[in-house]
Amino acid sequence: MLKTILKRVREYLTPSLLAPFFVGLESLMECIMPFVISLLINFLQNKSDENEILEKSDMNFLIFVSIALVVCAILSLIFGYLAGKYCAIASCGLAKNLRHDLYYQVQDFSFENIDKFSSSSLVTRLTTDVNNVQMAYNMGIRTAIRVPLMMIFSCIMTFIINAKLALIYIALLPFLGVGLFTIVRLAMGKFNKVFTKYDLLNSSVQENINGIRVVKTYVREDFEKQKFAKASDEVCDNFVSAEKTVAWNSPIMQFSIYTATILVSLFASRMIINSNAVSLAVGDLTALLQYGIQILASLMMLSMVFVIISMSIPSMRRISEVLNEKSTLTNPENPVMEVKNGDIVFNNVSFKYSKNAEKYALANINLNIKSGQTIGVIGGTGSSKTTFVNLISRLYDTTEGEILVGGVNVKDYDLTTLRNQVSVVLQKNVLFSGTIKDNLRWGDKEATDEEMIQACKLACADEFIQTFPDKYDTMIDQGGTNVSGGQKQRLCIARALLKHPKILILDDSTSAVDTRTDAAIRRAFRENIPNITKIIISQRISSVEDADKIIVLDEGRISGIGTHEELLKTNDIYKEIYSIQNKIGGAH
Repeated sequence: MLKTILKRVREYLTPSLLAPFFVGLESLMECIMPFVISLLINFLQNKSDENEILEKSDMNFLIFVSIALVVCAILSLIFGYLAGKYCAIASCGLAKNLRHDLYYQVQDFSFENIDKFSSSSLVTRLTTDVNNVQMAYNMGIRTAIRVPLMMIFSCIMTFIINAKLALIYIALLPFLGVGLFTIVRLAMGKFNKVFTKYDLLNSSVQENINGIRVVKTYVREDFEKQKFAKASDEVCDNFVSAEKTVAWNSPIMQFSIYTATILVSLFASRMIINSNAVSLAVGDLTALLQYGIQILASLMMLSMVFVIISMSIPSMRRISEVLNEKSTLTNPENPVMEVKNGDIVFNNVSFKYSKNAEKYALANINLNIKSGQTIGVIGGTGSSKTTFVNLISRLYDTTEGEILVGGVNVKDYDLTTLRNQVSVVLQKNVLFSGTIKDNLRWGDKEATDEEMIQACKLACADEFIQTFPDKYDTMIDQGGTNVSGGQKQRLCIARALLKHPKILILDDSTSAVDTRTDAAIRRAFRENIPNITKIIISQRISSVEDADKIIVLDEGRISGIGTHEELLKTNDIYKEIYSIQNKIGGAH
């Protein structure tokens, strides 16, 4: 997990190394300053006790020590600034690389990979989880380096000044260490629960925004508010619980500092008085107190580092899960780069979504489709019509058997080549924010205005585009919310046609289009793109009745194949659907 995350440092390795280097120098300067101050205080104390007049050499010493103190302070500030600068560059750079790699990784996922992660979970990983890792990395290369260095330097200096008094701090370290370790351990378990709650919160928000029209139609605003409030409260409660545990850091730390200060002051005062400042000077006491505070404060900071890291560990794990996920679909070593024609052959094809699934979504599919044919696919809900066509463009791989396109197994094609030649208008049509032209050019980024207009005419989209004031420069809102369902479907069909595919698949893509427009689209296809193999999935028999072949699917199996007239005579399922739809039509 850690190796996976650290691989993303890449070009930010230099600032990642410079940050702890300057942190070390900053810590060194901060540890030198109390010692320099103690020298100054001891010198002045000695002169005061002996009632001596300061000579020129004494003034030179005072000037030298003062300059040394100022230099240490200035260097500490400079090193601190440089450490902060490089630390910010390194941590922000890591976060940028993580988001980049996560986003690009998801783009390469197959449908099977995507099914493993919910969209809300992926959003959380790209935002909250990356922010947690960024914060932990920032703490790791700065505070986590600074703290042990400060402790080591301070401990060395206290032993140099007075080993006996230094033992007071050492004696308190186990108490403080155990207390802080207990707090971190308790807090870690609570922070682990937070991110699952974050997924639920993001899911609630995403679902509500995507379905806002349905929410308003059914007047369910209050219900959605309550659902969001519940998810939000759970996140808040988990954080509050964790923060309450972490809050014990401060009182434990304060107790340790005050106890150490009292004990050191008590014993040090006795030593100074009894030895007449011989065994311990006043300046040494000042330095001891400062070093003691540095030691204990460093330990507290170390506990905070552990808390931040404990928060980030679940985030690292969740990010690593995505980064280490291998796409179930990969290009072969020497892929075929050309699809010769639109022939499609299914040889004993069976498919199930999970290896552990008991039931096949598709079973024993044998089929031969000639290039240029129009194929209708019909069947009840859950009959695996969409699964059937998803295998052709290799959005999933077959579990058993093989599918040939243009005489070549789809697994032997370059994925980009295959999907450019097998154009699919999915059941859930999606338009992106931008102009109509921007959306159409998803099919062909180099498409000319004439090509776009021609594709839209075939899809019967040009007629409504021309009614818009800005025509093809009309802005489409995210998700296509400012156009009707039928208009959205026709734009998606036009976009697919611009790819100039050898196979065109319409997955129930005219369901929101009236029957007259549906017939006009099919007529345009017959007359203008006769060489393209067309597979039309529909719930309406009127949309497929003039197809060269109609495939009837029932629970993942082919129930019948034939023309409209043949199936009316031989297939009970087809006859039943036809009868029901005609009765409904008659009733209207």
